[in-house]
Amino acid sequence: MTQQPIKFLDRAAAYAKQLDYARPASGQIYGFIRDAIVSMELEPGQLISESALASKFGVSRTPVREALIKLANLGFVEVLPQRGTYVSRLSMEKILEARFIREALEVSVVSHLAEKPNHQAVKAAEAIIAEQKLAAEADDALLFQELDDKFHQLLASHTGYSRVAAMIEEEKAHMDRVRNLSLHMTGQYKRVLTQHRAIIRAIKAGSVSEAVDAMSLHLRGVYKVLDTLPKEHPEYFQ
Repeated sequence: MTQQPIKFLDRAAAYAKQLDYARPASGQIYGFIRDAIVSMELEPGQLISESALASKFGVSRTPVREALIKLANLGFVEVLPQRGTYVSRLSMEKILEARFIREALEVSVVSHLAEKPNHQAVKAAEAIIAEQKLAAEADDALLFQELDDKFHQLLASHTGYSRVAAMIEEEKAHMDRVRNLSLHMTGQYKRVLTQHRAIIRAIKAGSVSEAVDAMSLHLRGVYKVLDTLPKEHPEYFQ
């Protein structure tokens, strides 16, 4: 792949009209490109032209460069000197490492919450699950995944430890595209919803062991996905 998809560039030009110049443009551009990568509109190995994007967004190259630097730091893109910036290919090693770290963190999160159930957190989580159900019915994988992130961030934020949510956010970058691809597998929406409900049910009941088991099962689902995806899409992986 050498050229950015025309549709993506057209969407960038349309998105430029929505930029809020009261806020840093780089953060908004980052979100736009990140969503395109996570949704697989920009596939692994795809070239990202800094100059073309700056032109479409109607901004200087600086905010685009800042957005790409942030994406590179999170592992979404790779900057190759004298060659350009490319969407990173999926790394099995990094995906499994990220899952390992996330499980260690998120099992601790639900254990902490189950010890002292928080009615406000439970109610907010149940509302997110209800929104996810609607996203699943509409087969909106990107929205479903955004709500999935919101669900996990909500739980982490109610531990009272500010760094936990940020650490989970950083680690999940390597799993985001795999999660998105997996949602198109038969039964995956239902599986995730069932697991989220089990996690909240255990927290609500104050059962630490059930909350831990439910979260572990939820996060280990990536193993099943990784048995299939590399065979179906070998071009996506390193």
